[in-house]
Amino acid sequence: MTLTQLEYIIAVDTYRHFSAAAETCHVTQPTLSMQIQKLEDELGILIFDRSKQPVVPTETGQLILAQAREVIQAARRIPEIVRDANNDLSGELKLGIIPTLAPYLLPYFIGSFIEKRPAVTVQIQELTTEQILERLRNGLLDVGLVVTPLHESGLYEQPLFHEPFVVYASDNHPLAGKEVLHDSDLNNEGLWLLTEGHCFRDQVINLCSTERLSNAHAHSLHYETGSLETLIKLIDKQDGFTLLPYLATLDLDPIRKNRLRPFLDPQPVREVSLVVHRRFLKRKLIDALQREIIAHVPRELLTPKRNHIVSIK
Repeated sequence: MTLTQLEYIIAVDTYRHFSAAAETCHVTQPTLSMQIQKLEDELGILIFDRSKQPVVPTETGQLILAQAREVIQAARRIPEIVRDANNDLSGELKLGIIPTLAPYLLPYFIGSFIEKRPAVTVQIQELTTEQILERLRNGLLDVGLVVTPLHESGLYEQPLFHEPFVVYASDNHPLAGKEVLHDSDLNNEGLWLLTEGHCFRDQVINLCSTERLSNAHAHSLHYETGSLETLIKLIDKQDGFTLLPYLATLDLDPIRKNRLRPFLDPQPVREVSLVVHRRFLKRKLIDALQREIIAHVPRELLTPKRNHIVSIK
C-alpha cells in the first residue's frame, strides 16, 4: 500500500469518475486504474462499485476512504511542520467564498494579503455555502469565507465580524417613508429575493414573517437571480424592496443610498466567519488571512454591539 494509491482512490471518490480523477492526479487513466486494482487485490476487497455510473464506493470502501483521507492529511502535515519551523509562508491557499460576500469583501484585503506574501498563490472560488462545505470535507479547499453559525460536524468556525442587514426600497414603496425600521415593518408586499441556494436568501426569509414570505411572489414578473446588483436594478425600475448586506451598500451612488433604510437596535446581522475542516492544514497561512481581513474591513463591523444574528436554517 502506498500514499500514491491512497491519493488515487480519494480522487476517484471525490470526482466519481476515473478519467477526471486521473486528470487531477496528472496520470493516465490506465495507470490510475491499475494502481487502484493493485490496492484492491492486496486488500482482498472492492473499494469501488464500477457497475454504477457515476462510480460509488462499496460499504467497506467508504470506511477505507475515510481512513485514507486521515492518512493523507497526516502525511501532508509533515512538510507543513517544516515550513512552520522555518517561518516559511509559501505554497497555495485555496479559498472558497460565497457570492454575496465575494465582490464586497475581497477588495478590502486580498491585494494586501498577496503583496505581503509573494510566495503564496491564492486560488479563489466563488461557490454556494453547500459547495464550500463539501469541498472542505473533500480536501479541495483549504478555507471558506461563509456566513455562520452552521453547526456542521467536523468543521471549525472562526467568526470575523457581524454585518448588518439594510433595506433597499423603491422611492414609492411604503418602507421608503420610514427613517428607521423594525423587523415587523417588513410585512409589506413587493419583496425581491435571491434564487434558492443562497444563504442570504434563507436569512431574509427567516427575518421576514411567514405571511411576508407568501407575499414574496406577488409580482407578475417572476425572476430568479444570484446577483444583489440585479435586485437593486429591478427595484429601481419595477418597485418593491429587498434586503442587502451592509458591505454591498458602501459603493452605491448618492441616489441609491437615499433608498437605504437601517434597522433599529438590536440590528439584524449576519455573522461572517472563516471555516476550515477540523484536520485543516496551512494553519499559519489561514491565521495570516484572518489577521488581514480583520485589519482591513470597516471598523464599524468590528465594534461590539447588541445585535441579532439571523439564522441561516
